[in-house]
This record gives sequence, C-alpha cells and structure tokens, in this order.
Amino acid sequence: MNDNIISCPICSKEFSSAVIESHVSKCLFLNESTSNESAVPLKDESFGRKYIKLSNKKTKQGDSGSLKRKSISMESSFTNTDNQISKTSFEDNPEKQVKKGKDDHVPLAERMRPTTLSGYVGQSHILGPSTVLYQLLNKSEIPNIILWGPPGCGKTSLANVIAHICKNKSNGKMRYVKLSAAMAGVNEVKEVITIASNELKFNRRTVIFMDEIHRFNKAQQDVFLPHVESGIVTLIGATTENPSFSLNSALLSRCRVIVLEKLSILNLISILKKAVSSLEGSVFHSSKKLEDSEQIPKFIIDEPTIEWLAGTCDGDARIALGGLELAIQCKVPKEEEFLESGPVTITLDDIKESLKKTHMLYDKKGEQHYDMISALHKSVRASDENASLYWLTRMILGGEDPVYIARRLVRMACEDIGLEDPKALGIAVHTMHGCKMIGMPECDVLLTQCTTYLARAPKSRLMEDALRAAQRTVADHKGPQPTVPLHLRNAPTKLMKNLGYAQGYNMRHKDASGLNYLPEGLENINFFNC
Repeated sequence: MNDNIISCPICSKEFSSAVIESHVSKCLFLNESTSNESAVPLKDESFGRKYIKLSNKKTKQGDSGSLKRKSISMESSFTNTDNQISKTSFEDNPEKQVKKGKDDHVPLAERMRPTTLSGYVGQSHILGPSTVLYQLLNKSEIPNIILWGPPGCGKTSLANVIAHICKNKSNGKMRYVKLSAAMAGVNEVKEVITIASNELKFNRRTVIFMDEIHRFNKAQQDVFLPHVESGIVTLIGATTENPSFSLNSALLSRCRVIVLEKLSILNLISILKKAVSSLEGSVFHSSKKLEDSEQIPKFIIDEPTIEWLAGTCDGDARIALGGLELAIQCKVPKEEEFLESGPVTITLDDIKESLKKTHMLYDKKGEQHYDMISALHKSVRASDENASLYWLTRMILGGEDPVYIARRLVRMACEDIGLEDPKALGIAVHTMHGCKMIGMPECDVLLTQCTTYLARAPKSRLMEDALRAAQRTVADHKGPQPTVPLHLRNAPTKLMKNLGYAQGYNMRHKDASGLNYLPEGLENINFFNC
C-alpha cells in the first residue's frame, strides 16, 4: 500500500498514485493548498482529472489574492454516487434567481429581468428574428459587443439573458463574470483574466460583462485589449455615454457597438403588465369582467393608469417599475390582512403620488448635452421659432446651465444673422450678462425672448462664410506666407524708415489711395463673394 503513496511536490501531502496527477494539477492551477483532502478516482475513466472534494479549503499564507479568488473560483465539486457533476462556481450562477421565492427586498426592476430571448421586451432592431445578434445568441455564440443606450432601456437585462445562455446552453463550456466599473478596479479585472487564461486550457471560455465601462478611463481600458484580441475573454460592455468619446478607439475596433433605443410606450405597457401579473395583481379592462379571472387578485389597476405610467417615464423601464412598485407597497396589505379585506384598487392618483413628477432624461455632460444644443442652433438657423422654443425648454427643464445656452445664442447671432440684423448680437450679449446676474429660474424668460428674436431675425451666413474662405486661403497657400507690403509696415525708428517702411502710405480710401492692402499675388481676392 505504501508503495502507491506519492507526496505532492507542491503542498507535500501524500496521495495515492491514482489521483496524484489531478491533485498536482489543482495545486498548480489554483496556487493554494487543501487540508484533510481525500481524493477518490471516478468510476468513469473519461472524466480524467476530475476529483471529489470532501473538505473545505484553507488558504495558503502569503497568497494575498486568495480571498478574492474565492468569489470567482472555478472549482466544481463532483458526487461519486452517480458520476453527476454539480457545478458551484460563481460564474455559473452570476445572479441568484430573484423570481424564485419571495425576495421582497429585491427591487421589482431586478426581479423582472428576463432570462431568455423570448422574454426580452423591445429593441427589435437588434434582436429581431432576422438580426445577426439574435442568430448568434440562439447558437450560444457570444461576440465582443458594447451595449450603448440610455438608462432603463435593457442593457443589463440583455446581459442577464446572455448570462443564462452561458449557464444553460453552453454545456459548461462558458463562464460568465459580472463586474461593474463603479466598484471593480484594474486589479480585479486582471485576476479574472488570469483565471480565464487558465480556464481556456480546459477548453472553457470566459465572458466578462463590464457594467458602466465608461467609468474606466482610456488608460484603464487598455487592460482588456490584448486578451480580447487573443480570444482569452469575450467582453460585453454597457455604457450610457457615447462610445466614440468615452471608450478607447483600439477597444472599439475590437468590439461591435450595439445601439439600444428608449423603450416605446407599447414596450413599457407590456413590461408593466408582466410585473402586475408576477405580483399577483390584475389589470382591469372595461371589456373584461373581474369575475372571469381564475383567482382573486391582490390588487387591481386599470389599463389607462398603466398607459399613463408608461408614457410618463421617458422610455425608462426602471422608472416605470419603480413607480408601480412604490404604489403597490403603499396600498396592498400584507398576506394575512388581504384574506380579510380583499383586493385593493390602485388609482392614477396613487401612481402620480409615487412619481411626484415626470422623468426626463438629460445628461448635462454627455451625448444629450450636445444633441440638444445642436437641435436648438439648427432650429434658430431655420427660423423655426416653435422648434427653437421646444428645444430650449427641454434644456432648461433638464437643468442645463443658462449661461451656457446664452453663450451659444451669442454665437448664433454672429454666425447665422450677422450684418442682416446687427442688433441681434447686442441682444444676445445682454441676455448672457442677464443670465449671469439673476440666474435660474428668473432668467428663463430672457433666454426665451432672445431665442425667439434670433429665430425671427433675417438670416445671413456672410460672416461665417467669409471667415472660412479667408482661413482656407491661408491654409492652402503653397510655400512661405507672403510678407506684409513695405508701405503697410510700421516705422517707429529711423532705420526702419530708411529701409522703406511705411513709405508712400496715405489715409485715403482704397479706391483713391492708389495702394494695395493685400500681399502680392492676392490683390484681387474677395472673401465675401466666394
């Protein structure tokens, strides 16, 4: 018997010759020892290096990263009774199913996350039956993608669907790791990549979902580059910021950008009805009697209220579900009280009370900031005073800095009106000073007056076009730039006068002076008639 006992060169523990190979592989792979471990070979020889773990692990001293590895460990425990493999890794269960049981502490928006493509609502332009992404996910093929869209449009929900594809359809060949750039750092990403590299040796791929990836600066984003390119990991990033500005261009070239849009009112109605059903409630239809229901609901909410809520939250499902959940929590009694009182009715006033005000998406430092001011400028240029006032109102209600808006109005007064109405510039400048002095909310009328005046004013781009023509002339000039003619030069000293500086200059009009005021070769150029 003792002849078959071999000491492990890593942890110095003794094991039988039948299992020493699998144990050494484990020690090298995880870089940590185990105590009181008895390994028994599996009956089926095809399982190769698999072993039975019969005791808890003890962390080897000096391994500073071992505590973190526990949360993302790749180990799998195996039972010897029927050779069935029981997977217990974090990646195989990235988020516990909140729909199982009554996890009241979990927000409704989290409980309603879909787990299948058929349960995903909205974004048919990227997940329609004929789209590339839908076909890839149906085949359990996960590409490198960046999900870009506004809050509450379904980015994390789509990642949740992909997580369940990795878990249920990949036959154990894919791991799913969920991280957030708001909490995780580069070191955590490096640890996940190190483990992914080891997993790849056993033909198991790793999918990393990095939420809020724009919170990593462009230097930090470089940590993904070589590993995404070599295929060690598959990256799924989610961001509300424009990837063109917030993400590394090298990383963008390795990933497909998937643009998600705001959810439509019909999408939100569908999501809200599913949520009502999951909470054992009922949506009241005027054409359907309540008695037709199979069971007594905990609460009743009418369809116009659902439609109002869907139309109020600006395409954000999280806002819609949050408003519904708060109203239900306030009105619906506990289980024992419900048996006595029966179902309650949730009215439109209850929903309005839970929201207090409509939700409006506006990011003062992101894509919305530039899109809104561009829409305002182009509406003023087109003399559409109603559109101008609309975009101005959107920016004001979104909390935009009024001085920023006023500065752009000053630019519009010069660029698009110019000499056709010289008073426009003065009005815009006075508006800017007024906004600085009195601030919001009083200065909103100043901005409205100035915007309306500029929209109604006659338009001329003469100043803008002339300036650009002059810039092109200077930029496109071949060879050294021409020197200033002698008669136009300043002559403060006697030496300069002797050299001919300012010689022949007179103060008459250009038509009567007989002088040229442009450099040689450009005498007849006209920037205002280009």
